[in-house]
Amino acid sequence: MTVTAVPERTRPGDEAAGRSLAGLLVTPVFLVAVSAALYLYVRGLDLDAIERRSLNRSEITHQFLQHIRLVAVSTALVLAIAIPLGVLLTRPRLNRLSAPFLALANVGQAVPSIGVLVLLAVTVGIGFQKAVVALILVSALPVLRNTMVGLQGVDRSLIEAGRGIGLSRAAVLFRVELPLAVPVILASVRVAVILNVGSATLAAFTNAGGLGDLINTGISLNRTPILLTGSVLTAVLAMAADWLIGIVESVLRPRGL
Repeated sequence: MTVTAVPERTRPGDEAAGRSLAGLLVTPVFLVAVSAALYLYVRGLDLDAIERRSLNRSEITHQFLQHIRLVAVSTALVLAIAIPLGVLLTRPRLNRLSAPFLALANVGQAVPSIGVLVLLAVTVGIGFQKAVVALILVSALPVLRNTMVGLQGVDRSLIEAGRGIGLSRAAVLFRVELPLAVPVILASVRVAVILNVGSATLAAFTNAGGLGDLINTGISLNRTPILLTGSVLTAVLAMAADWLIGIVESVLRPRGL
């Protein structure tokens, strides 16, 4: 009797894992390709003295790291301020203060980023710290609002169930409410980081450094290679930050959501 071998079926979980891994690799591969294309483009040009001074390796590395520092510090402070404030404003005793705080945060985002930077430069001065304050004002609203929306969207029956099994209010917050609100909060963190990466280019006008220096130099001196380098590196940094936060979001997202 002839026995026919039955081909082994691929499990759905394996297929999903394969697609997920492929999706994770698309963005970094694309960013590496774009960076390599930019490098080859600049390397193939006959640069003048101004372009060579702005596009040397040490200068680009310095501006790139300054930009990352601006984004990292401002985003960390936004999270340290907006998330605890959003939690406090959803508590029953402070809920009535949510509207004034949201209105104040709305002002920071409604005013154009360059307006906030210039206003701070005129009133309190220029430099790294003032630029960080401006970036906080620009990007705090999404995190504050989504923290409140995420916590307010938690099913009340789950909160009551937690209280019913003897959990304290703090335990319910940290073990029930915040884990369920994580996807909404992380979505706002994603928005805040992208806002900061783009807005930090304007910090060059307040002597805070960053890739905005390259963009400003390229525009003011009509040097396309310098302008293109600053713009492309800013876009690469924004996409890389978005990709990293997407990974963090998938790791921190509670199972089943």
